[in-house]
Amino acid sequence: MEAERLIAAGRRALADSRGALDVMAEAWQAQALARAVGSRLALCGPMELRSEARALGEIGAGCSALDHPTVISGGARAAQLSEIGEVRSTLAGLALLLGEAGIALVGVACDTGEDGLYWQCIEAMDAADESLDRVHGMLRRLAEREREPERARERDGPYGIRGPAPSAAGS
Repeated sequence: MEAERLIAAGRRALADSRGALDVMAEAWQAQALARAVGSRLALCGPMELRSEARALGEIGAGCSALDHPTVISGGARAAQLSEIGEVRSTLAGLALLLGEAGIALVGVACDTGEDGLYWQCIEAMDAADESLDRVHGMLRRLAEREREPERARERDGPYGIRGPAPSAAGS
């Protein structure tokens, strides 16, 4: 499934989550999707994104919270990732999903009286925040890449690299 569709499904599932365990499961689904997108971009994304994407693909790896029964029963949505269409819009959507997951986790952490769940929320918030930082870094790199031709034109001046065309009278 295309990345943007998976991100949209994750945002809907997070919004529909009822209860702390559902929110936790959806937060870890979002993290698994962020890792999958990062891993895919590290392999075949734009060269300037590959180191940030590799780091995104490793955040929270091996985390035991993915063993949560809700995640296991439905499987990780990220396993359905088949392609990344437009990189910028995928990263922008992923940033929204990670931000929403972080906000939902804050709510769970504030409402729980259970010590174990609180610390799981803190761990999940840290992973979501670190992932969000990586995604924002990749979006900045894409924006810089798009501005580079414009900067080159500004350096070259109004006549380009060679300067003004020679006049017919001056030759």
